[in-house]
Amino acid sequence: MASDKPHNYEAGRAMRTQVLGADYVNKAVADPNDFAAPLQDIVTAHAWGTVWTRKALEPKLRSIATVSMLIALNRPNELKLHMRGALNNGVTPEELRELIIHGSVYCGFPAAMDSMRQAKALLEELALEQKQG
Repeated sequence: MASDKPHNYEAGRAMRTQVLGADYVNKAVADPNDFAAPLQDIVTAHAWGTVWTRKALEPKLRSIATVSMLIALNRPNELKLHMRGALNNGVTPEELRELIIHGSVYCGFPAAMDSMRQAKALLEELALEQKQG
């Protein structure tokens, strides 16, 4: 039976899982009847299967670029998710802090302050997960 998933879906799901973690990806794509499922399939195939799998930039650099763009766009939910991915890709907490401070110059202090709140909350969550895990 042919898959109804877009081209590059499986490559995208593998990359998305590598960066964001299996728990997040499994929840995001778990219900094929979910209203947002078609968008999840497109994001998985295009963003993760076509763009993130390109070889010219290593995942750590892609994460740094993505975090920087999300700071500029002031998208806190996606930012927190991609900061977790950045840490998974080898970005250190200190490097995240410096990205946010650097972003304050180009994106404004309100965006930087919101971003710092997201980073702080994420680092607290990760510390709690380590304690429990």
